[in-house]
Amino acid sequence: MKHSADRPRPGIDCIGVGVGAVIVDERHRIFLARRGPQARNEKGKWEFPGGAVRYGETQIEALVREIREEFNIEIEVQSLINVADHILPSEGQHWVSPGYICRIRAGTPSIMEPDKCAEFTWVPFKEISRYDLTVASRQTYEGLLQKCPQGP
Repeated sequence: MKHSADRPRPGIDCIGVGVGAVIVDERHRIFLARRGPQARNEKGKWEFPGGAVRYGETQIEALVREIREEFNIEIEVQSLINVADHILPSEGQHWVSPGYICRIRAGTPSIMEPDKCAEFTWVPFKEISRYDLTVASRQTYEGLLQKCPQGP
């Protein structure tokens, strides 16, 4: 669905649906991305990457597509962690954001959209709390801590 003047903008004119990937590598580190200067919101903060679900697309399809577009990797979505209430009053946005545990099936991450992603890193699970996370990523991390206190 294309946006036009007569259609609501997800997250702004109506509640948007976004998805996030907690990508875990073979060393049990977590992939974090730093939001770039043209990110939709929370510029400069760290996140579990993902993006908006398009009309007619499942959450899983959206997550696989977004990660392929942004980092040129193929992921396997494994399980739902939680659903975050990504409410940003200061930015006038409201999103509902499911977070999923994922693994890389193919490829090596590289930044494909530098305006949306400034950098990325692999972080040991217990060190994630040291990063300035987005609202949704912080809630997803808290959900993951409850389900898997030692990490995924």
